[in-house]
Amino acid sequence: LITYLTAIGAKAAIWIVADPRPEHIGAISWLNESSSAAFYLIKVEAVRIGDSPPAPLLTLIVGSSEEIREVGENKKELTGLHGLRRRFWTQLLERSKEKTRLHANISPNQYRQIRATTGKRGLVFGYVIQQHTSEIELYIDRGWFEHSTNEEIFDTLEKSKEDIEKAFGERLEWQRPKGQRSCRISKRFSLGGCRDDEEKWPKIQDVMIDGMIRLEKAFRPHIKQLPM
Repeated sequence: LITYLTAIGAKAAIWIVADPRPEHIGAISWLNESSSAAFYLIKVEAVRIGDSPPAPLLTLIVGSSEEIREVGENKKELTGLHGLRRRFWTQLLERSKEKTRLHANISPNQYRQIRATTGKRGLVFGYVIQQHTSEIELYIDRGWFEHSTNEEIFDTLEKSKEDIEKAFGERLEWQRPKGQRSCRISKRFSLGGCRDDEEKWPKIQDVMIDGMIRLEKAFRPHIKQLPM
């Protein structure tokens, strides 16, 4: 079907079967999500009214639509973003090994953050990459059953906010959202993100790495003193 479609440059293809199976439906659905052409799966049955000769009854099982195409485009977009993130993290982790061992044992992934433990359960130092911005953070999350502990840790650290920010060299964003179990202290950089020109990535990564080194240095003494 695909070979024929390609050979004649058609924009639509119709597959007629007597017994549409789940694998047929899945294949046509996937093709509609993955291709610019329109694919249709039609079931054919022979019917007769009274003494009339048998005639074909065609029933549409799967067709193309704007909604399906949008799903396909979203999947392609997500797949592309995952690849960008993985490449970005691979480069950042390699560059960071030259300056700090904090994330030395962390592998690159497809997600928007990578994190390394602080040595205290539920507290991690994380890099965050968005499409056009980046962040570093101290993330606090011991789970729903210790929601109050998360807040206690945050409040304890916030008491030393002035000293921490002085050691870091800049102001930080202190986030303790109501109704959420996690808290975070972060710094955002507007230099760029993973969707920006890859030639800019080294500079973006160096700013993040430098920030992470300062963040760890600023928080490490206070984390060690936590009673939790």
